[in-house]
Amino acid sequence: MQILLQNGHVYQNEAFVNADVLIKDNKIAAIGKIKPSSEMKVIDITGKIVTPGLVDVHVHYRDPGQTYKENVHSGSLAAAHGGFTTVCAMANVEPVPNGLNEIKSMIEHNRKESIVHIFQYAPITEDLTSDKLIDYQAMKNAGVCGFSNDGHGVQKGGTMFQAMKHIQKTGLPLAEHIEDDSLKFDGVMNAGENAEKLGLSGILSECESAQLARDLVLAARTKVHYHACHVSTKESVELIRLAKQHGVNVTCEVAPHHLLLTDDMITKDDAYFKMNPPLRTKEDQAALIEGLLDGTIDMIATDHAPHSKEEKQHGFKNACFGITGSETAFASLYTKFVKNNVFTLTQLVNWMAIKPASLFNLKDAGMLRISDQADIAVFDLNHPFELNENDFLSKGKNTPFVNTKLFGKTVLTFVSGKIAYSEEGVK
Repeated sequence: MQILLQNGHVYQNEAFVNADVLIKDNKIAAIGKIKPSSEMKVIDITGKIVTPGLVDVHVHYRDPGQTYKENVHSGSLAAAHGGFTTVCAMANVEPVPNGLNEIKSMIEHNRKESIVHIFQYAPITEDLTSDKLIDYQAMKNAGVCGFSNDGHGVQKGGTMFQAMKHIQKTGLPLAEHIEDDSLKFDGVMNAGENAEKLGLSGILSECESAQLARDLVLAARTKVHYHACHVSTKESVELIRLAKQHGVNVTCEVAPHHLLLTDDMITKDDAYFKMNPPLRTKEDQAALIEGLLDGTIDMIATDHAPHSKEEKQHGFKNACFGITGSETAFASLYTKFVKNNVFTLTQLVNWMAIKPASLFNLKDAGMLRISDQADIAVFDLNHPFELNENDFLSKGKNTPFVNTKLFGKTVLTFVSGKIAYSEEGVK
């Protein structure tokens, strides 16, 4: 069946143009003014925008091992609900896919269970916390998108150096969770006045920036594609800016919650605000925004980290770190920044679709071109809405954005030309 998306505002060449989009044989067949025919299912999207399917290089699907929190199917449903058509899943599952058979099994499971495109990370070291390297070339040959111990920083400089040397030969990114455990001091939120006021132990900003400085020096030596996950401090932004000026092959991401929230918004012991890295200061937030605008920060990635409600009910000291993001990212960022003229809509689409697909070499993702697979998101920017817990398709509801008034609701998501998500009432 052919599907005609009629009367939309379509993203083309870093601008939005009034156009129709024809989907045929799971691909984009035409963009422009298209005359409907009897062979077409026509969907009127007047007043709505059409973008490439969003791309998220950082999600946690907990599958296998912790599927009570999330699984591949529920995580992919949540992604499509948020307008994402391509995601990269982290390797911090149980068991960790250290070997070729395990990673092949995960990739096949992703293919069978997901309604979006999933690219799979392999670990940097066995079991994420050891110093034993894995077979990087074999993992590349199996189809992984990169290597990450996300959830754990690589603690020993020698281990990181050896990993970088071998990963550089594969041409794939090393995506690092930047955290020096010796500087964490059992902290649960950002170190500072608010942590002291709430009687909670603090995590120093240097816990991130000190390890990042080490890694950037090693990346300069090894020429690896070093990708800094969830950058959160002003010092980290400045280090990456300087490294780029010196030609280091570094990219980085920022998470929506670090752009939207700060530690002074934590007014009580509410673990929905507990995440790693923690919410930082207003000065850090301003540096992250500046880093996006000047190109230091390359992309936005959600770090979608679902947990059960029970795991978030015990306050900062005992709750798990993590916040969901797939279903709130685009709308919350559009509402906060585009509607307030901090970002443009085209910049937001660039950071959430074009750049991650390009920099991670994700095949067929992040573009709206004739003959490409039809990975498409349609958003309503004009009507406010609220997401309550019953609206979430993720198993995880752990976000402070529940019941927040937002703009930028996902109306339709197509993955390879098939409807992966449809707002109720769309005909």
